[in-house]
Formats: sequence, C-alpha cells, structure tokens
Amino acid sequence: MEHYAFSFGVALGASLVLTFAVRALARRLNLVAKPRADRWHRKPTALFGGVGVFLAFLISYLARRPADVRGDALLVVCAGAMFLLGLIDDFVQLKPYSKLIGQVIASTVFTMFGLRLHWIPSAVLDQALTIFWLVGITNAVNLLDNLDGLAGGVAAIAAAYLVYFCHISGQASAAALSAAFCGAVLGFMVFNVNPASIFMGDCGSLFLGFFLGGVALVNNQTGLRRNVLAVLTIPVLLLLIPIIDTALVTVNRKLHGRRVSQGGRDHTSHRLVALGLSEKAAAFTLWMLAASSGGVAVLVRRLNWAVTALMVPVFGLVVMFFLVFVGRVKVYEPIVSEQEGKGRALLPTLADFSYKRRIFEVLSDLSLVVLAYYAAFLLRFDGQMVEPFYSQFLTSLPLLIVVQLTAFLALGLYRGLWRYTSMSDLSTLIKAVSGAWIASVLAVMFAYRFEGFSRGIFIIDGMLLLGGVAATRLSFRLLRTWLQRLRPIANGKRVLIYGAGDGGELLLRELQNNSNFGLLAVGFVDDDPQKQGRVIHGVRVLGPLERLGELAGSERVEELVISTTKLANDRSELVTLLCQQAGLNCRRMRIALE
Repeated sequence: MEHYAFSFGVALGASLVLTFAVRALARRLNLVAKPRADRWHRKPTALFGGVGVFLAFLISYLARRPADVRGDALLVVCAGAMFLLGLIDDFVQLKPYSKLIGQVIASTVFTMFGLRLHWIPSAVLDQALTIFWLVGITNAVNLLDNLDGLAGGVAAIAAAYLVYFCHISGQASAAALSAAFCGAVLGFMVFNVNPASIFMGDCGSLFLGFFLGGVALVNNQTGLRRNVLAVLTIPVLLLLIPIIDTALVTVNRKLHGRRVSQGGRDHTSHRLVALGLSEKAAAFTLWMLAASSGGVAVLVRRLNWAVTALMVPVFGLVVMFFLVFVGRVKVYEPIVSEQEGKGRALLPTLADFSYKRRIFEVLSDLSLVVLAYYAAFLLRFDGQMVEPFYSQFLTSLPLLIVVQLTAFLALGLYRGLWRYTSMSDLSTLIKAVSGAWIASVLAVMFAYRFEGFSRGIFIIDGMLLLGGVAATRLSFRLLRTWLQRLRPIANGKRVLIYGAGDGGELLLRELQNNSNFGLLAVGFVDDDPQKQGRVIHGVRVLGPLERLGELAGSERVEELVISTTKLANDRSELVTLLCQQAGLNCRRMRIALE
C-alpha cells in the first residue's frame, strides 16, 4: 500500500505543478479553445491540459519503476503513443481515418504480447475483439470529454477501482500504475472542474481512454478465471459511463438521420443540463453513477456466479431506465420520414421502433418476471442455485412468463402512461400483479402439483414482482422529483408557456437566464399530442390548452405567456376566454429588431 501511496502522491504533486505551468504557457501562446455553439464554455480556455496529466504520470512511473516490467511497461509505451497521436491532432487536426489507423496500430501492438479480454475461446477472434475494445474505449472517453470535469472525474473513479482490482489480483505493478494515473488526473481536475480554466484536449482524452482500457486488460489476465461472469462484466462495469454515453449518442444520431461523427449537445451530460441541472450537478450525477457501477463490479468480483447473474441484469435494468429517461429529452428535431432523412441507415426501422413505447414496457416486464423468480430461488436457498432447484427454475420459467404476462395484459396493466403514473394508479397495478401471481401459482400447481417446489419461493416471487413493477412505473416520476431537487433554486411569478416549439424553447431559455423578467416557467401548454410529457430544459409539457384552468390551479400559476406567433384567430379568442375563466394574465412574446 505504501508503494501505491507514493505513486499517487508523486503524480498528484507533479500534475498540479505541470498543469498550472501548461495553462500559463497555453494562454501566453494563445493556444486556447474559442467559444462555439456546440460547446459549453463561454470564454477562451487554455488547451493541452493532457500534457500535464501524461508527464505527471510518467514522472511517477519512472520515480519507482518496478523490477518486473512486462505488461505495465507495454501499457505505458502504447498509452504514450496514443498521447502523441492526440497531441498531433490537437495541433494539426488529423483526418478521422488517420486517427483511427493510429489507434488500431497502438492497440494491435498492445495485444501482440498476449494481453486480451479472454471473452472468446478463439485467440484470433479474442485479439480482434480486444483491439475493438481498446479503440472503442479510447474514443468513448474522447467523446465523454464534453463537460467541465466529466471525463477526468469518471477516469479518476475508474482508476481508483482499478487500484483495488489489480491489487487483489496480484498485479502490484498495474495497481501502482493505476494509482499514479489517478493522482495525475486528480491534479488536473483542480483546474478542470466547472468553470474550467484548462481543457485536456485529444492528447489527454485519448491517453485516458487507452490507459483505462489497457489496464483493465492487465487486471483481466489473472485472478478472475474462477468466475466467468466477472471476466465478462468487470471491464464493462468499470468503464460503463463512456460506454453508455457513446451508445446513446450513436443510436440517437442514427435514429434522427445524423452522422455519428457530427458534434452536438446530445450527450448524456447535455441532456441532464437540458433537464434543468447545473453543469456541476450534471457532472456530479454521472460521477455518482460511475462510482455505483464500480461498486457493483466489486460485488461481482467477490460474490458467486449465481448472485452475480442476478445483480448485473438488475443494475443494467436501472441504467436502462435512466438512459430512456434522459433519451426522451428533446435535443434536436426528429426525422419523420425516410425521404427527409435521405435514406440514412437505421432510420425507417429504428425510428418507428422508438415510438412503440409499449414494446419497451413489455420487455421490461418480461425482465422483471424472470429476475423476480430467479431472485426468489436465491433468497429461499441462501444465495445458491444448485440442483435440483436450478432445473426446477429452468423448467417452470416459460410457464411463469406466459401466465404472468397474459395476466398483466388482461388486467389492464398496460392501459396507463408511465410518465403520468400517480398513487391512484397503484390500485390497478396491485390488481394486475396480484392476479398474475395467483394465476402463476395455480398454473404451477396444475402442471407440476408442486412436487419438489418450495411454497416459500412463490411468496417471495409475488412480493418481489410487485415491488419491481411498482418501481418501474414510478421510476420516471421519481427521477423528475429528484432532478427538481438538484435544480438551482429560482424565484419569480409562476407562469405557463403556450407553445412547446422553437419559440417556446427560446422563450424558456430567456426566462431562465434573465432574472430581470421576474418570471418562473413551471410548464408548457401545447396542443400537439406528440409533445405531451416531453421535457425541455427541465420544464415539462403538461397538457393541451383545454386543460389550462386545471393546470393553473395545480401548478399555482399567475400568468400565461404565448410563445408562438402563428396563432389563428379562433385559437387566440379561446386563449383569451380560458385565461379569463382561470383568472390568469396573458402576454405574448415578441422579438423586435431596432
């Protein structure tokens, strides 16, 4: 442990000094990032912070270089090559294919000495998959560097966990490397948290990504073979945030007919800010998710395969709901036809699938049925899944799935909308789950006469199923409540905005950024049913104009502000009438050039 503390301390001190020096030099030489429409910073900010991170890491490594220099030296050399590739790109803006070729070369060299994922029995295929892993993680961290302190914070959290994993796996030199890396990144973070005074640039993000992907492979060589699920999941869990962010951005851009390489404010962090969080709160939220993912990885490493097989899917389901929630945030106008999208790949099929919300609900309920039943076996038999109980689970599971999903459908579980779920809907939920549980017990009794089955399993299953279904239905509501608590406290007259289009978004941003108006927008009113429930910059579309009187009372608003300039006469008269009935003042947004 003393060795790790030394590596961490040297890297931290060196990083503080070097990053300060690099920032001063970058400012003197005007090597700064100018504000852009698709970036958050509002003033020129120094670049090349990655130079300080890498040099601090290298100093720490050379200060106490271990005698056994096999995998760790190779990692340092290849990560250094990735740093140089990013440094060149920061200066001359390499073509994307040139960067990709450099990344593939560095990754291939790294795998030539036997360092692989060990996910596939075939050595050749596993090496190819490992190269894909290294290149993918490198670019994922590069894409994650889109908010002050986000990429550095996630990288430091992952490195801290890697110190633990490498240590317990007997990889002392890799643990020391991870400690040095963590110290170097934290020293840089002092200058990079919001508001950042220096950015790491590609030289930093490419180095961070390759090192994290590579040291996860070093740890994956020994100590995990006893648990195949641990081998498969621990590297993914440790680097979950850059993986899911890249997946979310890639899928959404393809769905909306955009190039994957096209920049924009559509990352997970940007969506959290659009939901009303400050930049600091958005970064903190993703740091906490990264820490939670690392904690799950620790449990996966320590627990048996049967419990791991339950824990990982449950955590994956939680992350999936989080992604669906933030994925609903409007960040660009959708492409609604293949002609409009000019035939871009994935558009017709996946865009159509994205609007079939019921499919997602059914699939999530299917997962809950399987996980609840499996968890019931584990709880009943002290976390063990042994024969004959494992065979009982596999044999009866298909019958349970058919009966419970059919009962969910018949008893009205799919009639409501999740985003509007309230306490009054719980009676329907309890009725549907209770009916499904009773039907499944009767079906198992009829099919197997309960021969060899424990009655306690079905009691536990019923309780878990009810808790899981209730949690999923209330998840979006709970997330909205949690995000509202994280938002900056604002004061002013409570108003509704009529029109959730571009004009409404423009008006909302003006009200949120200009306190001189003294207006606090608490919701949108819009007649388009497709926009109901959407969230724009943290403010939800509450309903159509006809519900104005009801919404005025429930939201305690004093005024309606019309954002659209395209309002028909009959609609304008209706707005006036409804405002009079609700006792609301009414104003219209106007944009004037003088």
